[in-house]
Amino acid sequence: MNYKKLKRKLRRINPSRDFKKIKDQYATLYKIRLKEKEDIICIKRAGSLAVDILNQVEEHIRPGTTTNEINAIVEELTRKNKARSAPLNYRGFPKSVCTSVNNVICHGIPNDTVLKDGDIVNVDVTPILDGYFADASKTFFVGSPGRDAHKIVSVARECLRLGILVVKPGNRTGDIGYAIQKNAEGQGCSVVREYVGHGVGFEFHEPPQVPHFGQKGQGIPLVPGMVFTIEPMINLGKHSLHVLSDNWTAVTDDGSLSAQFEQTVLVTDESFETLTPFD
Repeated sequence: MNYKKLKRKLRRINPSRDFKKIKDQYATLYKIRLKEKEDIICIKRAGSLAVDILNQVEEHIRPGTTTNEINAIVEELTRKNKARSAPLNYRGFPKSVCTSVNNVICHGIPNDTVLKDGDIVNVDVTPILDGYFADASKTFFVGSPGRDAHKIVSVARECLRLGILVVKPGNRTGDIGYAIQKNAEGQGCSVVREYVGHGVGFEFHEPPQVPHFGQKGQGIPLVPGMVFTIEPMINLGKHSLHVLSDNWTAVTDDGSLSAQFEQTVLVTDESFETLTPFD
């Protein structure tokens, strides 16, 4: 395959008029599966369920709640809506949701940990509804947040917002990462490198990878029909991390707080649409 020749062809294509052609070429060049209207409708339904689950979980976030109780709520709501939880048994992950508390960056496993006043906890859900996946997460305050907790949650939320605003045809994945990194580091925080956004919809994780750091004008060009997550993990301290002995739980090396917000985003003909909309 002459990839240089194929890239030159992509530059001459008008995505809004040549969807079939660009769909085939993105599958060949990047292994990206662009979504058609029927797919988007189904992913949006899964996304609505993801947001509804997060909203209902939020009602139970208080001092004294355990992360196992959060898992039970997610399992009940998922089953009630005739869906399945993608994390459960994914590469051996034992629970239906990731719950990441304080210095846990991501992939925290629910257990008997009791949430305390002043904690922060990220809840990351991925329901599979009618065979389609949608991915979303929020970081919640437990009781009354301290100054550091308030700062890192605010910065992480704004990083997600700024990353989404960059999404439009013709921009690149590096533009998303640049916007996020600039904001985080401008606030004295850092961006985790090891975990990135990803394609989603037909599977839990698909191409492309969407780093939350990078340079303008670099990376894969965005075209209509791309569906991927933007999920910046932002640390109050340094970005270095290590994974605990359970082979899942990633924590900050320096013990600093970490926060994350995530949405599933569609590239439209002119801009973007979030398929998991929340404020």
